[in-house]
Amino acid sequence: MLMPSLAILVGLALLVWSADRFVEGASSTATHFSVPPLLVGMVIVGFGTSAPEMVVSSLAASQGNPLLALGNAWGSNIVNIALILGVTALVAPILVQSAILRKELPLLIAVTLLAGFLVWDGTLSRLDAWILLGVFAALMGWSIFEGMRGGGDALATETATEMTAHAMPLPRSLMWVVLGLGFLVGSSQLLVWGAVQVAQGLGVSDLVIGLTVLAIGTSLPELASCVAAARKGEHDIALGNVLGSNLFNSLAVVGIAGAIAPMEVSGAVLSRDFPVMLALTLVLFVMCWGFRGRQGRVNRVEGSMLLLAYAGYTTYLLTTMTPSA
Repeated sequence: MLMPSLAILVGLALLVWSADRFVEGASSTATHFSVPPLLVGMVIVGFGTSAPEMVVSSLAASQGNPLLALGNAWGSNIVNIALILGVTALVAPILVQSAILRKELPLLIAVTLLAGFLVWDGTLSRLDAWILLGVFAALMGWSIFEGMRGGGDALATETATEMTAHAMPLPRSLMWVVLGLGFLVGSSQLLVWGAVQVAQGLGVSDLVIGLTVLAIGTSLPELASCVAAARKGEHDIALGNVLGSNLFNSLAVVGIAGAIAPMEVSGAVLSRDFPVMLALTLVLFVMCWGFRGRQGRVNRVEGSMLLLAYAGYTTYLLTTMTPSA
């Protein structure tokens, strides 16, 4: 168990580092080609922060561990809302100012319901996977349209500030894109191997490892970027990272994994993990939409509630885990 455990630790460290370099390189490269800041914030950063989940899940599915991929994707969604936004809100309460993000909130609920509907029969077929990827393509089209015309949005202003602060020459930007992507793939391979070995050694399912170790590990880039953004007062970037990542995870990550290897979805996923993910998504909508004149926000009390919810879910998951669940 020593080598697999070391592989997980080293893989996680390299994953966080490479994802950060990849996002910075891609964002900086985009500025050299005059890509609008809002488009960078909605598409490039969203893709970059979900790149760990995408690569890890693709490798897991291609190596015959599709439930590891599903656990990673849906577990990351749970981690993003309950753990990452909870921690971020404790650092600095999150105020929702972006009209674009308000549009993404109901969209995330719809995507979550669609994902649940497709697996409710206990399988994620290739047809189901291609439906998810088709919706993802439509979402990307909408994001590009909004990104091109929504220059005055609060998210665009915050993203432009970040892009200016991290500007670098084009050759250096391209270098970090290539190196970041290369290390991302290598660290993901190491992480998947270690996770599978640990799961087999402990006698637990790939799903549980995906929901816990991989979900937290692949979400670390979002945690770092959200906390940093909140400390700078860039509230919409913090929330945008989570919304974008969850949309990518539910559609692209699960879709790619299912297209590679169709999977049987256990009853535990449908009765335990999906309801938790859906409930947290609905709670996030209520907090961030704003009702009766209240500005959308996640304050410190609400952040603490999210953290307690994650602690309760994880405790239940670990105390009831079995080889088949």
